[in-house]
Amino acid sequence: MGRIVRTISADASAVCSAIDGTDIVAEIERIHRTSAVATAALGRLALGTSLIGFGLKDKDDSVTVRVNGGGPIGGMTAVSDSFGNVKAYCDESIVELPLKPNGKLDVGAAVGSSGSITVIKDLSLKEPYVGQTELVSGEIAEDITNYFAVSEQVPTVCALGVLVNPDLTVKKAGGFILQLLPFSPDECIDAIEKNIAAMPSVTTMLELGMTAEEIAMKALEGLEPNVLDDFEVSYKCDCSRERTERILFSLNKKDIESLAEDEVTEVRCHFCDKVYHFTRDEILELLSRKQAVSEKSVD
Repeated sequence: MGRIVRTISADASAVCSAIDGTDIVAEIERIHRTSAVATAALGRLALGTSLIGFGLKDKDDSVTVRVNGGGPIGGMTAVSDSFGNVKAYCDESIVELPLKPNGKLDVGAAVGSSGSITVIKDLSLKEPYVGQTELVSGEIAEDITNYFAVSEQVPTVCALGVLVNPDLTVKKAGGFILQLLPFSPDECIDAIEKNIAAMPSVTTMLELGMTAEEIAMKALEGLEPNVLDDFEVSYKCDCSRERTERILFSLNKKDIESLAEDEVTEVRCHFCDKVYHFTRDEILELLSRKQAVSEKSVD
C-alpha cells in the first residue's frame, strides 16, 4: 500500500499533497513488465494522476490523464479516483534508451515532447471537463505544472520521481503537487519558493526515510501547515466481467457479428492484464439483445 497526504497552510492559501507510491509503481512494473525508463515514465504519470485525483471534491469523481509526446513509449494513460487509487498503461512497455549524461533515465526522450497532455475530469456532470496543453519536456512533472498554469490558471509546483533498481524492480517512487490559491500573500509565495529551492529530489527524500506527510509539511515549512487528509492508496483496476460485457454490448451490430465468428472471444484489460473469455453462444446472446433493443427503438 502507498500513502497519500494533504496538508494546508495556516492561512489556507497553499495546499500540498504528497504521495509515497513505491508499491504502486512496483505493481505497474509487475503487471506491464516495463523496462526501466518505461517504468519511470508510466510511474510518474500514475503518481501525478493520483495526486490530481486526490484533489477532486466528490467521492465518485475521477480523472483520466493522457500523454502522447511522439516518443517510442507511444501513448500513456492513467486513471485515478478521488481517493488517489490509480491504474495506468502505455502503448510500448519495453523502451531501451541511453542514460542521460548525469546517469539518470531519459524519460523525456522516451515520452517525447511533440504532443500534448490531456486531463479529463469526470465530475458527475452532464459532460466531463476536458483540458489540454502542449507538452513542455515529456518529463511529466513539468508538463503537469504547465497544464495547471495554462489550462486551469492555478499556480502549481509538481515534483515526481521513480528510482529503478538494476534488476528493474522499483526502489522508491513518489511525488507532490503544491498549489496556491488566488489570495496567497507574497510572504507565502516567497516561503514556498525558498522551500522548493532547498528541497532535494523526491526519491532522495524517500531514500532518507521521509514519509509523504513529512515531504508535504516540508514544502509548506514556515507556513504553519496542518494535515488535512491521510489515506492508504494503491494500484486499483475496477474492471470486471460485467463491465467488459457492457463494453462488448456497446459495439455496433456488425462488430458483434464479427466476434461471433470465433469460437471464443478474448478481451484483455489494458490496465491490469486480466483476461475475460466469452464463448460464441454468449456473443450471440449479446447480439440478440442488441437486435431487440434496436427493434424496440424503431418501434
